Amino acid sequence: MVQAIRFAKTGGPEVLEWQQVEVGKPGPGQARIRHTAVGLNYIDTYQRSGLYPMPLPSGLGSEAAGIVEEVGPGVGGLKAGDRIAYAGGPLGAYSEARVMPAERLVPLPAGITDQQGAAMMLKGMTAWYLVRRTHVVKPGETILIHAAAGGVGLIVCQWAKHLGATVIGTVGSADKAALAKAHGCDHPINYRTEDFVARVNEITNGKKCPVVYDSVGKDTFYKSLDCIAPLGLLASFGQSSGAIGPVDIGILAAKGSLFLTRPTLNTYTTTREDLLTAANELFDVVKKGAVKIEINQTYPLREAARAHRDLQDRKTTGSTVFTV
Repeated sequence: MVQAIRFAKTGGPEVLEWQQVEVGKPGPGQARIRHTAVGLNYIDTYQRSGLYPMPLPSGLGSEAAGIVEEVGPGVGGLKAGDRIAYAGGPLGAYSEARVMPAERLVPLPAGITDQQGAAMMLKGMTAWYLVRRTHVVKPGETILIHAAAGGVGLIVCQWAKHLGATVIGTVGSADKAALAKAHGCDHPINYRTEDFVARVNEITNGKKCPVVYDSVGKDTFYKSLDCIAPLGLLASFGQSSGAIGPVDIGILAAKGSLFLTRPTLNTYTTTREDLLTAANELFDVVKKGAVKIEINQTYPLREAARAHRDLQDRKTTGSTVFTV
């Protein structure tokens, strides 16, 4: 028996329980993993709260790093003792050990620690699809990323800067503005004290941005549209402030024939080939030093409820990792 975080009803962080669970032997195409570090992501709070419904009772967590303990029949390219990391697949990363589909596991290269692996896979590959696939960031462009001091935000700032872009980012405090600036954000905007639409217009001399990356949702959606140049794109990839709700798509025409997408990591990494491309491009920029993975908080896994409260209360910056 091993310990894991599970929940039987949706609600606040208090619904998370530390329980004993049975982990069996891996079946065909599976591997049993002993976790060494587990990542915390905002999507975990959506699933726990019921914003993203799922069958209950359930485990939680989509990202971790660890050691392969055993592989099932038909698994090639992995063996006991290999270091791996993953993002996506069945929920249940908040556990000491588990069985996973082997095709979703990515070998961790030398030079990437287990804690980095657990902190970077979901957020880092999200940043990858945003700047390399959803809108391919080009040298000389000026982009806007909301929540620039968050886990995805800090990676997007660094990666976009590495690609030659000028980066504008919104943040909620002076400390977070300084953090974002230290990670490639040329123009941090404190949305609590400044009108970010007016500042974007000022910074771009009225030209606005070809893309806005928005994980905030309800509080920023319509203002984000006002920051986009004609024929530009709004990539709405999260909703930390709440669901956006119904949208009259006529507004996209009125604001300059804009494009709108709601991308997900699962779609961009559906195939093994795409998953490995995402992971390897991410590992490459991290090993080069172009992107630094900031693990600014760690919690014991059994204290997942406290970590969820801190995340939702905007007390965290960068990435958060559970120790196992």
